[in-house]
Amino acid sequence: MTPEFVQQLLARAVVRDFLRFAAVGAVATAAHYAVLVALAELAGFDPVTATVCGFGVGAVVSYTLNRIYTFSVRPAYGRGLAKFLVVVGIGAVLNAAIVALFIRVGLHYMIAQVIATCVVLIWNFAGARLVVFRA
Repeated sequence: MTPEFVQQLLARAVVRDFLRFAAVGAVATAAHYAVLVALAELAGFDPVTATVCGFGVGAVVSYTLNRIYTFSVRPAYGRGLAKFLVVVGIGAVLNAAIVALFIRVGLHYMIAQVIATCVVLIWNFAGARLVVFRA
């Protein structure tokens, strides 16, 4: 195999994994947003607190589905989940900081959350691929 061929295979694998990660992320994000809206709108929680709770629910959904569907490496559930929670824990802090920042400058919390989701998607994919599900 030529180096170019190997690079093409790796590039395809990264793209495939990213697209699968994004699809799983859509499901996990739906869970996150459902908890966020329920807590903020129905239970009267502060939006930043509500988004942290929603992020936790989304993280467990994301890890479970990514372990099954996205990545070919399947670490032991507990060990992999622990690593994943460290990665997404950093993502949660980043997420909350972005939401808080944009709320402070006057954006609605849901618009702030959409912006945060886009940024954190990239962080979480990199961490999942390079740390949690590393071959």
